[in-house]
Amino acid sequence: MSTYQYYEFLAVDQPLDERQQAEVRALSTRARITATSFTNEYHWGDFRGNPRKMMRRYYDAHLYVTNWGTHQVILRLPRTLLPLKVAEQYCIDPHVTAETSGEHLILDLTSQDEGGDWVEGAEDSLSAIVGVRTELAAGDLRPLYLAWLAGYGTWERDEDAFDADEEDDLEPPVPAGLRALTAPQRALADFLRLDNDLLEVAARTSPSLTEPEDDPAELARWIEGLPAGDRNALLLRVVQGQGAQVRMELLRRFRGEPDIGQDGRPRRTVAELLDTAAEIRHEREREAEAARAAQEARREQERAAARDKRLDAIARDPEVTWARIDELIDNRKPFDYDVAVELLEDLRTIADRTGLLPEFAERFTLLHRKHHRKPSFIARLDRAGLTTVPS
Repeated sequence: MSTYQYYEFLAVDQPLDERQQAEVRALSTRARITATSFTNEYHWGDFRGNPRKMMRRYYDAHLYVTNWGTHQVILRLPRTLLPLKVAEQYCIDPHVTAETSGEHLILDLTSQDEGGDWVEGAEDSLSAIVGVRTELAAGDLRPLYLAWLAGYGTWERDEDAFDADEEDDLEPPVPAGLRALTAPQRALADFLRLDNDLLEVAARTSPSLTEPEDDPAELARWIEGLPAGDRNALLLRVVQGQGAQVRMELLRRFRGEPDIGQDGRPRRTVAELLDTAAEIRHEREREAEAARAAQEARREQERAAARDKRLDAIARDPEVTWARIDELIDNRKPFDYDVAVELLEDLRTIADRTGLLPEFAERFTLLHRKHHRKPSFIARLDRAGLTTVPS
């Protein structure tokens, strides 16, 4: 059986120079490499490089997809914008992990579903997901909570994913805005296979998010108030190609620390979240089954009404139908045999309703004798219970 592995890396804050591109080229001669990206896929064999080391040295975002169910996103951002102690609140090994490397924090968000179906387009997700990196840098912790929730959601697919005592663990701080995810957050949730019912339950204690509106005049005054040394150092970094990172740092300092749920919001256990989501799912399934049953009952009523109408038409002149049956049988075609049997069943029903079963039995016996050398037709009569007709 062939394997499939897809690797993609993005350099967001600063492109790779020629020397760095040559270094990553040494890891793969087949990869598509530019100053800002590295992409390769394998149908046989494995990648010689170490994605974690590449993230530490070169890249800001990484996506890995396999045909045995691995979905992985790794993000690197300045540790000054997302402290390790904040990220660790949302870590559940091996689904969400965080580590520091020099001036950076590296987040590993992974979903594994070996028995699941291949998710079409999963390998094209990084461009849609990478925006969560900027959101995290700005203090929006929703991506971390989504990854934590998706990690424990694995328990619904794999009952051995966690130890039983972990169902009593409390959820981390619930960030605001879970009812209105951004497009990158929605893409991340889908990539990590986050169940929509579980997300709905989690969002119940998440307050509405007030989007920051940066007043240009106030921002200008704040920047003017920065120490001259800080401003000069920041400008130098912009000239050196770190403009995107400088922007994130300045906005973070201007807006303040992120919302980490320190307002007394209730904290639920993992079991409460999973059980409530299961109740929602089961209730929806019950409602869907009831709707299907009601629809089938309506269809059965419609079929019964249509058959009664057809029987009324046949009853007005049965001889026409007897003649039609003879014609169909004489055609010696399987479909015509089926139609003939259906018409015979209709005639028997009419005879039963009108107390004329003896007359039907006599007529049917003659027809049976006439066509007894047609085994395919006789077999159809047997299956329809028309071999013997009560009189």
